[in-house]
Amino acid sequence: MPKVTLLTRYFRSKINIALGLLLVVFAAGVFGFKFYADYSWIDAIYMTIITITTVGFQEVQPLGPSEKIFTSVLIISSIFIVGYAITVISEYLLGKSNIGNFTQKRVKKQIESLEGHVIVCGYGRNGRQAVQKLRAYNRPFVVIEIDEEIVSRALLDDDILMVLGNADEDEVLYQAGIENASTVICALPSDADNLFIVLSARQINPKLRIISRATEETSYNKLKLAGADNVIMPDKIGGEHMASLVVVPDLLEFLNNLTVSGEEDSINVEQVSFEKICPDGKEMAIKDLDLRKRTGCSIIGYKSPNGEYIVNPEPELVLQKESKLILIGRPPQIERLKEVYKV
Repeated sequence: MPKVTLLTRYFRSKINIALGLLLVVFAAGVFGFKFYADYSWIDAIYMTIITITTVGFQEVQPLGPSEKIFTSVLIISSIFIVGYAITVISEYLLGKSNIGNFTQKRVKKQIESLEGHVIVCGYGRNGRQAVQKLRAYNRPFVVIEIDEEIVSRALLDDDILMVLGNADEDEVLYQAGIENASTVICALPSDADNLFIVLSARQINPKLRIISRATEETSYNKLKLAGADNVIMPDKIGGEHMASLVVVPDLLEFLNNLTVSGEEDSINVEQVSFEKICPDGKEMAIKDLDLRKRTGCSIIGYKSPNGEYIVNPEPELVLQKESKLILIGRPPQIERLKEVYKV
């Protein structure tokens, strides 16, 4: 649990104790004056209130020696209990504002320590999905969100590093650590906002990988020209997916059953970098790796250093530095792959 939640629970528990003690002393006073001093219910409540608050009004009717002793004990008890309650409530009111300051300092310190993290702009439907996937991969990330209520809830309940502000402002991007980030995901619903973020992010950090969401077909080329490495159109993907269920349903069902690294269920697809496969840096042909025999996994794809993809590469293909292999296998085979190559 995040420290902020613990602080909140700490304050709430103390307030509950204080309110409970106030209720006990109030009930004791009312029942004591009613049955011990033979007051009416209204007079008993009135006497309890003026006694606990020590306002100094005269009693409703003269008290006998035993009633005076009871009233004196009630006054002494209420002084300590009411004083404690006032202290706790004041501490809570002051601490509530301090929680926000504590959270901001904690988040700022954690962001400053990040290196190669992902910045997610927008915490709507697409932003949440991106965060879930990043969490599954244990990738560090920072979310920029303009809605203060969403930010407060995410900080307290989900322990997510959030920056409050508009992602198209350079100052907010700097607060999210864009200078040390590796990737920016623009998940805002407006193409214009995403375009502005892409332009700003590319200008601040030219080495960034920028992935942007787009709604309109006309925005695709604009975002690419602005500096986005990848442009995703969720509506188009959804439409193509539904059409594929009509045209090639069995093939699509098979592909849907494939899961990638980071999912909680079984893993069928994994990517491995050249550095993991050839830790000594020596370039080798695929056939010399003997991956199938060592792990049971099959190579289905190759990504060259310049970003070119080759599906079902030939055994004679020589792996180059900074390249990647895409492998497929059953969950036990993927686990074996991870053990052998320390993926």
